[in-house]
Amino acid sequence: MKDHRVRYTLATKLVNELVEAADDKQLTKTIARYGRVDLLCIDELGYMELDRRGAERLFQVLTEREEKASVAIASNESFGGWTKTFTDPRLCVAIVDRLTFGGNIIETGIKSYRLAHTQARHDHSAAR
Repeated sequence: MKDHRVRYTLATKLVNELVEAADDKQLTKTIARYGRVDLLCIDELGYMELDRRGAERLFQVLTEREEKASVAIASNESFGGWTKTFTDPRLCVAIVDRLTFGGNIIETGIKSYRLAHTQARHDHSAAR
């Protein structure tokens, strides 16, 4: 039975790691490492603006995984809002294209789980 490897990372942490790997001449090895996991979970994509260099490195990881291994992205930002994250419009379109081709988009709504949990806890405390 094969072990399934899952890697979870924040988008900014992944991009920073990739940029540092490029500076250290380790980019190919780092991209290959991310290419070997069965499922790569990238959280908080769309919150922070990525410089062109970081966005290009992320694109390389997604291209390495394309049609070979799964990627799960968590974002509270719609694809239309990703133009603030990926300031190069062509690169933004290419990344969305990579992520959505053959994929499933699951919209969970706009309510924050954390906020709802805190409010429920507060309401429960106030009811006592």
